[in-house]
Amino acid sequence: MSFEQGSVFAILAIAMGLFIWGRWRYDLVAVLALLVAVSIGIVPATEAFHGFGHPAVITVAAVLVISHALQVSGVVDLLVKLLAPTRRTTTLQIGASCGLALFFSAFMNNVGALALMLPVALRNATKARRSPSRVLMPLSFASLLGGLITLIGTPPNIVIATFRAETEGESFGMFDFAPVGLTVAIVGVIFITAVGWRLLPRRSLGEGRDPDRFHIEAYITEAQVPAGSSLIDSTIRTMERLCENEISVMAIIRGERRLLAPPDIERLREGDILLLEGDPSALEPLLDGAKLKQFGETEINPERLRSPDITLAEVVLMPHSPIEGQSMRALGMHERYGLNLLAVARHGRPPMTRLGNIRFKVGDVLLLQGEHEKMLSVMRSLGCLPLAERNLQLGRRTRIFAPLAIFGIAIAAAATQVVPIQIAFVAAVAALVITQCVALRDIYKSIEWPVIVLLGALIPIGEALQATGGTEVIADVIINAARGMPVWGMLTLLMAVSMLLSDLIHNTPTAVLMAPIAAGIAHGLGLPVDAFLMTVAVGAASPYLTPIGHQSNTLVMGPGGYEFGDYWRMGLPLDILILAVAVPMIMWVWMP
Repeated sequence: MSFEQGSVFAILAIAMGLFIWGRWRYDLVAVLALLVAVSIGIVPATEAFHGFGHPAVITVAAVLVISHALQVSGVVDLLVKLLAPTRRTTTLQIGASCGLALFFSAFMNNVGALALMLPVALRNATKARRSPSRVLMPLSFASLLGGLITLIGTPPNIVIATFRAETEGESFGMFDFAPVGLTVAIVGVIFITAVGWRLLPRRSLGEGRDPDRFHIEAYITEAQVPAGSSLIDSTIRTMERLCENEISVMAIIRGERRLLAPPDIERLREGDILLLEGDPSALEPLLDGAKLKQFGETEINPERLRSPDITLAEVVLMPHSPIEGQSMRALGMHERYGLNLLAVARHGRPPMTRLGNIRFKVGDVLLLQGEHEKMLSVMRSLGCLPLAERNLQLGRRTRIFAPLAIFGIAIAAAATQVVPIQIAFVAAVAALVITQCVALRDIYKSIEWPVIVLLGALIPIGEALQATGGTEVIADVIINAARGMPVWGMLTLLMAVSMLLSDLIHNTPTAVLMAPIAAGIAHGLGLPVDAFLMTVAVGAASPYLTPIGHQSNTLVMGPGGYEFGDYWRMGLPLDILILAVAVPMIMWVWMP
């Protein structure tokens, strides 16, 4: 083994360890790995960033923008009404929801498809008095299965197709994945609908808009501004800063008036009764010196916190939200956004720490209070998806058919190879902007930049693995270890390894790393490369055992109240089923 080969193996091993550790975000890990590779000469400095212009990166970015345009167009709001009658039984609801998610995710980003269906599935489950833990993980898994069907359904397919174009001279077509992917997806959804959801724990998270996961009464205190208080004529902003922004004023009762979610410039008056939200221990600066007079234990009715102009919204934190990793205290949520954070639920339960110190994570469910008219725009700025508040419309219900027509033309152009797929989809994005189906500013907001950086940084390292002969070394080790194994056994082993990696790191880097290894094994055995690339495509796009392998799994963790170990209950049987179905299909379709 040469120095170059040993170096690239070491970089990849350390990067994979950091991916699994999860302390640093995967895009940062990928950039650090690239910089190390450049510093020791494995990747030439002149080629360090050419991965960001790679066709796979451009295609993924364009698909994310198109997915956003479809999401806000309102077309899905019309389709999901069809699901209302399906809530009669759990099996019927899961089957209908998963079928629709499967269709959407075949032609748009997995997370985008899930985001469209998640509020609807949760609402139907609540109205049917059904545990969300039974319906949300099936929905996530269905969105991942749908990505197997087309070239643009999931980033691993795009990576595999681009790799084939570079090494074999021709990319996979738009629907080349369908014979295997569609079969696996249909069988997978049938399993999830008939059996899979029954394997999940049934956790009661409460019904209605204020579910049991939010124990807001534990954080609400009723106090009065007494005569002579130093807070008289002070603004709410000043009072909240005395508590280091760990207390929020949810309402002021002033005589016969009730001011809900008052602005931070509102001045306090003698006799004002305040409904304060926050950990009781954070109130000490306001109780010292008789600044406030605390009332006794009072049962707070959540309806006192809403009005025609003020609403409560239950939202889930989406991947790559700008507030991920921040706390309410550091963010100054009330001062900056005019919202009160009433409660946080993580894995279906309140976190065991002071509310102001909680660092937000993807999948956290937040209970927010604020002005109805501003709520939706603020939630978009925070990167949140509404769950319980049904009056907040994600779609604009305008220009419904224009995005569909533009997207359809782009798919047709790519499928018939009139133009390369990256050109077709970038042209579609331009058409969406010109026709005002998507705002220019929303283009940059809708792109998941950590995924783009991850791809752009890992592609040069993957190419270095090939250029140094590292892929041949790994392929030879695997071939020697599996000598005498039938071809179907080799494909099964390769798919299983890809599945495991996607569960631990991420599906996109799994495809980047495993594609050249699969090609090396195929060449070493003298077998069709396409069969081995398809094997990696299915395996890399199948992260069903953990909540960290894909953002869709992470996203349902909070609303569904799932634990880390819940995913394998349905994920492991599904993985085994995929292996049993996909390998014979690959042998039949892609082997001579």
